[in-house]
Formats: sequence, structure tokens, C-alpha cells
Amino acid sequence: MITIKHRPRRNRRNDTIRKLVQETHLHIEKLVWPVFITEGKQIKTPISSMSGQFRMSLDELTKELKPLYKQGLRSLALFPVIEDELKSSKAIESKNPKGLIPRAIDQLKNEFEDLCLFTDVAMDPYSSDGHDGYEEKGKIIIDIKIDKLDKQALVQYEAGADIVSPSDMMDGRVGFIRKVLDKNGYSHVGIMSYAAKYASGFYGPFREALDSAPRFGDKKTYQMNPANSNEALWEVKLDIEQGADIVMVKPAMSYMDVLQRVKTKFPSTPLACYNVSGEYAMIKLASQNGLIDEDKVINELLTSFFRAGSDIIFTYFANHKSLYK
Repeated sequence: MITIKHRPRRNRRNDTIRKLVQETHLHIEKLVWPVFITEGKQIKTPISSMSGQFRMSLDELTKELKPLYKQGLRSLALFPVIEDELKSSKAIESKNPKGLIPRAIDQLKNEFEDLCLFTDVAMDPYSSDGHDGYEEKGKIIIDIKIDKLDKQALVQYEAGADIVSPSDMMDGRVGFIRKVLDKNGYSHVGIMSYAAKYASGFYGPFREALDSAPRFGDKKTYQMNPANSNEALWEVKLDIEQGADIVMVKPAMSYMDVLQRVKTKFPSTPLACYNVSGEYAMIKLASQNGLIDEDKVINELLTSFFRAGSDIIFTYFANHKSLYK
């Protein structure tokens, strides 16, 4: 008989033992569901490139959220579908205290007492140019937009947002937002920075959902080069030093090496990742064509993000029925 001292298979012998020694666990309360909200009532428009996701009016979002909330989902990220007539080159609507996002925050907070709301601090949903900065002679000017982000963050917090989330990858914006929040007596308000946000090809369905694609050029001058990972550590370090309470790597699926490096370098800072629209769409399409078992792949994918070091996952799969069995 062959003598083998170490047999790792012993710990895989049955389901009970496998669960006992499982290293990484998927928890619903660690997920954030990004939702697309729109004006009106009884509106639930399917997003063609994101099967299972919708542009929803607040009443429809409330209906969708109730059963998920009862089963443990506690966090949403709000993204506004802004009407064209409200968009402008200076994104003036972004700081309207009676705008779509402030009203959504107020209504959701009244309906769901301990719901955590992440709000997007960025120009592009409100910009007629679709960019995260002002356009001047074909170039994106960064510095003169900072005060717009400050005001937007203030409006969102005063409406009841829990964590404001600058997503634009513009230099210095975390520090400016932290300063203005503190100056106004809001030192307790959290900031989550999209600290390592790559100029990715996986954002297409999201931009369709919000109609926020750039009207000219691209975002490569402010979002990160997908070939770089050392730069991500620099960006994360800068944002932590400026006052970020949570940092994010976006996208997640193709950047798990970056997730792991960030968590190893900054273990005490909560780390989020964003399982973005293109990643979601690929899995949905593969499932619909019978190429994969959707439930198994979703569980495997989300678990892998936690395994790579993420503490929080932004994912459109947060409303998927298989996670609530």
C-alpha cells in the first residue's frame, strides 16, 4: 500500500467538512447594489445590454428593494438618469438640492431605516459633454471643477447620504471634499474614493444605461492605464492621505491582482471593488446561451473578489435570486 502522509482531499470529503474549512465566505451584507433611477412613476424600463437590470422610478425601486432588504441587502449605490434638458456643460443640476438624487435619498431613508446609501460624486451624468471635467478647446480642464464636486457632495449628504463617492479620478478631489465637509461640520461623513479606476472597455452597458458616454474623445487622460498596477498603489495612497475612508478598484474581474496588491499594502483601509456592467453582461449572455451555470458562476465570481482582498463588492448581481437561497 502507498503511504501518503498529507492528503488534502481529506478536508474535501463531504459538504459539511468542506464548509468547515472554507476560507472565504460570501455575505449579502457585504454587497452594494448599483441602481439606475429616473424621474416619474411606475417606470421600470429594461436595460437592453444588462438583462435583469432596469431604469426605475423611485416607487418601482422601492418595490424591487423590499424583498431583498428583508433578506439582508442593506446597501445601494445611486446613479441618476438625467433628462437631456437638465444637462449642461457645467453640470449645474448636480448641485440642485431638489434634484433627483436628493429626493431619492430622502424617500429611501424614510422607507428603509438602516439602508446605507452610496452616492456618486461626479459631473458626467449631468454633463452635456459626458465628461468628468469642463471642456475647453477640446481638452478636459480639471481644477476649475473641484468646487462643483464640493457642492454636490454637500447636497448629497444634507439629503441623507451615508457615504459620498467621488468617481471621477481627478487629482486632489478627495482632499477638497474632505475639507469642505469638515468645514461645514460634517467630519463624520464617510468618503469612498474610486481610487484606482481604469480606462476600461468594460463600461459600455453602464454608459448606455445612463446615456453618459463622452460626446467627444475618451477618459484616458484621467482614468488609469489598464497596463499599470504600481500606479494604482500611488493613487490609493494619495486618496487615503487626503481623507478617504474606503478605497475602490474598478473594474474587478480583470484587476484582481490590483485588489490583492492594494489590500496587502493598505490592510487597515476598507477595500471595495466594482463588478462592472460589461462583466455582468458577459455572464448574463453566456448563461442565456447555455454556456455556463449562471448561479454557480455568480457565486464563484463574487467569492473570488473577496478572496483577492475586497471587503465590499459593488455588483449588479446583488439582486440575483440565487444569492438569497
